[in-house]
Amino acid sequence: MRTIRVRSAYSRRWLALWCALTLAAVVVMFPSGTTRGAQVARQPVRAPQAMVASASALASRVGLDILRRGGNAVDAAVAVGLALAVTFPVAGNLGGGGFMLIRMADGRTTAIDYRETAPAAARRDMYLDADGNHLPEKSTLGYAAVGIPGTVAGFDLALRKYGRLRWAQVVAPARRLAQEGFPVSYAMAQGLRLAERLARDPESRRIFHRNGNYYTEGDIFRQPDLAATLARLERRGPREFYEGETARRIAAAMAANGGVITQEDLQKYRPVEREPLRGTYRGYEIVTFPPPSSGGILLLNVLNQLEEDDLAALGPGSSEANHLLIEALRRSFADRAALMGDPAFAHVPVEILISKDYARKRRATIDPHRATPSAAVRPGVLPPVAEEETETTHYTIVDAEGNVVTNTYTLNGPYGSGVTVPGTGILLNNEMDDFTTKPGAPNAFQLIQGESNAIAPGKRPLSSMTPTIVLWDGKPWLAIGSPGGPTIISTVIQVLINVIDHKMNLQQAIDAPRLHHQWLPDVVMWEPYGMTADTRRALEAKGHRLDLVPRYNGDVEGVMIEATGMRLGASDPRNPDALAIGY
Repeated sequence: MRTIRVRSAYSRRWLALWCALTLAAVVVMFPSGTTRGAQVARQPVRAPQAMVASASALASRVGLDILRRGGNAVDAAVAVGLALAVTFPVAGNLGGGGFMLIRMADGRTTAIDYRETAPAAARRDMYLDADGNHLPEKSTLGYAAVGIPGTVAGFDLALRKYGRLRWAQVVAPARRLAQEGFPVSYAMAQGLRLAERLARDPESRRIFHRNGNYYTEGDIFRQPDLAATLARLERRGPREFYEGETARRIAAAMAANGGVITQEDLQKYRPVEREPLRGTYRGYEIVTFPPPSSGGILLLNVLNQLEEDDLAALGPGSSEANHLLIEALRRSFADRAALMGDPAFAHVPVEILISKDYARKRRATIDPHRATPSAAVRPGVLPPVAEEETETTHYTIVDAEGNVVTNTYTLNGPYGSGVTVPGTGILLNNEMDDFTTKPGAPNAFQLIQGESNAIAPGKRPLSSMTPTIVLWDGKPWLAIGSPGGPTIISTVIQVLINVIDHKMNLQQAIDAPRLHHQWLPDVVMWEPYGMTADTRRALEAKGHRLDLVPRYNGDVEGVMIEATGMRLGASDPRNPDALAIGY
């Protein structure tokens, strides 16, 4: 078995942790020697009125309870996100950020960007040594790696503009979970134990490792400090995080531990409401996230490249279909590296990149019989002049009225920077690594990024998060998203192709094996048992280098709406703690 070559000791440790956490969470999906195995016939969960699908069964039940009590999909989405900060600490968070895509039943559609931002003291060379070499651990571990968190502010904006319940009502379930505790699952126990970064920080070691007395399956996990933080938010409102005691504790911990976020940085943070990107694929309308996410652009670009190919006739998982997907991804990720960043700081040629004409030109460069070396693939449009780019989780909710929310949020790496603010229970992100710390140097996901994504104060780092809603005949039909760093993009694309081209039901489409290519490193990453031997040989004969990685890509949480109005929910079997539940 071959593995990806990584270029630093930190990246090797990060990949090892990611693989270990993923394998600890995986149920037996694909029996040896098969492509999709016994799970191919699984059906999605059905419910007539509402559906919640998230990475945590406890959080999904919180969302469903909010819906039953009269809340809408936005109310439930905020409650689920806050609950995940308690029950899914590897990615659920108060100390991170993300993207929420909303389509209301009356047709209003919005993209709420609550991505982390660089603090005022940030500078483009802050993660380089005196010789200009990248210091990977400085941008990934500890307080210096942290961007200004946006989750609480983003949830507040969504609730005020599109929800109907009060802030305290959606915070209370998470506060009770933190205060009363919940049984630790096998996957969570393994993930916490294997997270070396948590052992480096005294507060994280105390809370999540019990100072070496590790949690085991069935133990009750109580988080009194986090419960107290949530109680303050419940009583005093969301600005408490940015202006109250919580903000003071974050700023004090930063000052004492080499971080650069100040109370003023926290006070100034604001989420941004953006216009979603729109495109079409085989008659379906695709609504997805704009920059600073690269995910929506790449999703539309890849689908546009493949639209004139008869993927259904080629068959799911065939070497021919895989070859076309790999080549389209290769070209889109080359564009990502050179052209994309925060639109407030860099010109991103969005309309060109998502156009059908541009995709046809890119598709014309694909040889159906041979792989194009990534070294020979350049951006399809000229980069702009430079101005002085992991662990994530996703959930999807549809309510009885037809409001739809699909939300992806993140700490970046597993458990973020590994540090917990003393006395708060809040794990902080390591999102600064998503900037271009040094052009041409890979980040923790091995992504190569360009000047458009260089660090600057107040800037949002480029993301791969791809919350997406698909419409048919003007009505919501499918809403999905996934975690997984750059593999988010290829994961969402493959699920859409499985449903639209290959006519799989939603659960089959999510269960099916996945592959990934991101331009550099020039390798095709594929899941265990995810490709037959003859398919591998056929792809290698075309010139592809295949690397089996000991992990599964993504954790898709999706909801479909049938023409009858029936809600169909599906959670990814790659996460045994996930749950789709409805009423």
